[in-house]
Amino acid sequence: MRNVTLEKIFTHPIAQKYLSRSGMAHAISVAEYAFSYAQKFNVDPDLAAKAGLLHDIGHYTWYNNGEWDFQLYKDNDIHAIKGANRAHKLLIRSGENRHAAKEIALAVLLHTDSYLPEGHLHLNPLQKVVALADEADEEPSGKHHYHTIDQKAALARIRRLDHRIEEIQNIKSQKCSS
Repeated sequence: MRNVTLEKIFTHPIAQKYLSRSGMAHAISVAEYAFSYAQKFNVDPDLAAKAGLLHDIGHYTWYNNGEWDFQLYKDNDIHAIKGANRAHKLLIRSGENRHAAKEIALAVLLHTDSYLPEGHLHLNPLQKVVALADEADEEPSGKHHYHTIDQKAALARIRRLDHRIEEIQNIKSQKCSS
């Protein structure tokens, strides 16, 4: 049983504010990729989709003279750190299980090593799924953050993903009770 749906997270004003900043279409695509990868790597699809949706919630806008400055972003970005904090706070306030909130926040924190000086991370399966999902939707120079989606289409995709997660959870619970 899920404590919090993707729709509840997605429609929260904090999520709307920060997901818009980093690219709503990208966040949803990464959630969808994370759901798919979760099945391949035997990871909880609910946790994976939530972490995928929230993975860039910590983005700051790096502009120089009104233009996105990709180099400024690369040199100064710590969005994964800020995002882990925001994601955790949002999840707890939304009623998510505390252990799940921590696992999701850690996956947000570790979805990229761009903020580490020449670091290589050793990821657990959930963290690996979110990193792979983000990479699957990436485009050069951060262009994936600029794809647009209208709110109605975004919500429809979120609801479809919630439905798919619930189907998987129902199948697993039926197998356990048999």
